[in-house]
Amino acid sequence: MAKLETHPWRAWDYLDTLDDQIAYLQAVLEEDDPLLVQAAVGDIARAQGMTKLAKEIDVGRESLYKSLSTKRNASFATIFKAIRALGFELTAVPLRHHPDSDETVAEPETSSSPATAQ
Repeated sequence: MAKLETHPWRAWDYLDTLDDQIAYLQAVLEEDDPLLVQAAVGDIARAQGMTKLAKEIDVGRESLYKSLSTKRNASFATIFKAIRALGFELTAVPLRHHPDSDETVAEPETSSSPATAQ
């Protein structure tokens, strides 16, 4: 029987376009998991270039790798700076149904693109 050769799956190998990166980050944000967001920002950083990003946000490349791995809890400031330097902005929209209210919030209007890139 032939030996099956496998390779690790790495998300950043498939995040070639800004649209791919936006869709990926939006999907991850919907999961409500801070470590998953941290990992996704790291995946996008690797897709765009970790060295370039480290220079833009003025941190060492190795420190950035560690900060954006799920083995370490990055500060929000690091994640926020990385998101901005990668060309994204965070926006807040109301939940469709706030957990502490009986009111249902109207769906926010969406633009033609899924997220605003800078």
